[in-house]
Amino acid sequence: MSALETLQNRFSFLKDNIRQQNEKRLWAEVAYANFFPVFDLAVKELGFTHLCTITGLDEGEYLAFIYHLASKDGVVFSLKTKVLKDKEALKTITGYFPGGAIYERELVDLFGARVEGLPGGPHYPLPDGWPAGQYPLRKDWDQKILDKLGGNYGL
Repeated sequence: MSALETLQNRFSFLKDNIRQQNEKRLWAEVAYANFFPVFDLAVKELGFTHLCTITGLDEGEYLAFIYHLASKDGVVFSLKTKVLKDKEALKTITGYFPGGAIYERELVDLFGARVEGLPGGPHYPLPDGWPAGQYPLRKDWDQKILDKLGGNYGL
């Protein structure tokens, strides 16, 4: 049974929210409440054992995240979810992929995502001293705010 068929059979909510673009690309979108059951199955049973990256998106009142997972045979599964901006937090995936911390730090620094359970560490990729509450990949962010604050932030 293919990964697509397994996911559709296991999770009825994926019926209209999953597609196979070609034999090597699988896409799905789930509500955050359903994210971990799908993610867990993909990693533990379907062989998506490599985290390629996490893409962040500002979708207005939501922050969206696409977790790109790959299998040893080169299939990439992109799993999208979203949370209410400034209201909901993600849970870290570092229990599955410890190296995912770097991607989650990017989501925190660049989008202002809240990631529960993320191990402590330096800012990434923004420099030390970056003003709190300034998220340069949000649609409503204005670089002129940095000019008013003063300082050289490397932009």
